[in-house]
Amino acid sequence: MDSYDVLVIGGGPAGYVAAIRAAQLGFQVACVDAFERGGKASLGGTCLNVGCIPSKAMLDSSERFEMIQHEAGEHGIEVDGARVDLGKMLGRKDSVVDKLTGGVAYLFKKNKVKSFHGLGRLVRQDEGGWVVDAAGTEVVARHVIVATGSSPRELPLAPFGGHIVENSGALAFTQVPQKLGVIGAGVIGVELGSVWRRLGAQVTILEALPSFLMAADDAVSKEALKQFQKQGLDFHFGVQISAVTQDESGVSVTYTEKEQEVSARFDKLIVSIGRVPHTAGLGAEAVGLELDERGFVKVDGHYRTNLPGVYAIGDVIGGAMLAHKAEEEGVALAETLAGQAGHVNYDVVPWVIYTSPEIAWAGLTEKGAKEQGLNVKTGQFPFSANGRALGHNDTRGFVKVVADANTDKILGVHMVGPNVSELIGETVAIMEFGGSAEDLARTVHAHPTLSEVVKEAALATDKRALHM
Repeated sequence: MDSYDVLVIGGGPAGYVAAIRAAQLGFQVACVDAFERGGKASLGGTCLNVGCIPSKAMLDSSERFEMIQHEAGEHGIEVDGARVDLGKMLGRKDSVVDKLTGGVAYLFKKNKVKSFHGLGRLVRQDEGGWVVDAAGTEVVARHVIVATGSSPRELPLAPFGGHIVENSGALAFTQVPQKLGVIGAGVIGVELGSVWRRLGAQVTILEALPSFLMAADDAVSKEALKQFQKQGLDFHFGVQISAVTQDESGVSVTYTEKEQEVSARFDKLIVSIGRVPHTAGLGAEAVGLELDERGFVKVDGHYRTNLPGVYAIGDVIGGAMLAHKAEEEGVALAETLAGQAGHVNYDVVPWVIYTSPEIAWAGLTEKGAKEQGLNVKTGQFPFSANGRALGHNDTRGFVKVVADANTDKILGVHMVGPNVSELIGETVAIMEFGGSAEDLARTVHAHPTLSEVVKEAALATDKRALHM
């Protein structure tokens, strides 16, 4: 029986990063992963295969098409007869995925991580550690890391199949639906709804919650909703779904909104109502691995489960289901196993929605800070007063800084606007070090750049914005 120091079950962002970092630290490492794409093993999990990466490729392609259609003329560029070759667009998306999943396989070889393709199952504990069935081969490992990820939550009234799809199906439509329904106005629903709206679909988004993006700062969610509605996304909030039926030509949805029963017909229906932990086939019950009431693997502050030598990270332990959060947990755990001080600061994990305009935030919202009893000051600065944004012809949105009025410490930063996914990083770095609004305001930002809006928002916390 082959023996390893560390065996990782799951090859998504949490698992493959944990495996690579453990190997860098001198451990003998193996990883078992069952994900397949096109009938072949494909490392990277949901993120690389059917989530983060392919969705961003489609968002980029569809945004370019919309720009050519509606904005090129403003730049003095006349374009006639622009059309979508959906097959080629999907092919480009797949090629991006191939490069990155192949890159993970290369990194495993480079770092001498043994890869098994198939299911990983905890079998029993023995003197050498844990015996694990790795794709049909029993191996033993001193440390086992469970990183099996999550799966799309299914709506009981609308099981997946046919015209009812989750994120992977919504990235593989062979033609643009004329009418597209989306249940769930979260990150996935809004991003995928945006893709198909740009390509010509009439998109209706149904959300059970009473308002949009309740986790975001109120000012950001209000501005984002205004922009999305202006683009043509049709939102309905406070909706209760009562019936979903499908036939050969599409899907019928019956729902209640403002005490009125409404029926709608769609060619396709995307269900994006969250995700659930994926523990099927892990052998949790047989070995006594403790799960919580929602099915997540229970861990302590060092990712230890109730079983000695068994750890868990990523989506399967709950919390923010974000690839970058999962990756950091992988690094932290590998370093902890090596006797180092692995740590993740969950207070400043950034959130990003890759729509147009983009949305990004980290830390406390203004409302959240006040609810904690903090004395708060805020500064806000619009992209409409920024030279680079004007030159780019995209002045939507703003940056908002939330700081402690007594200490000036930055509590949160919230953005909606062009390329804010690339702007949030500097604010996270400053918050990671407990920095102040003054630290951010005194940092020299290149001119002209979008990042100057971040500086100006920090200045605005003391009513010192220079260009407003």
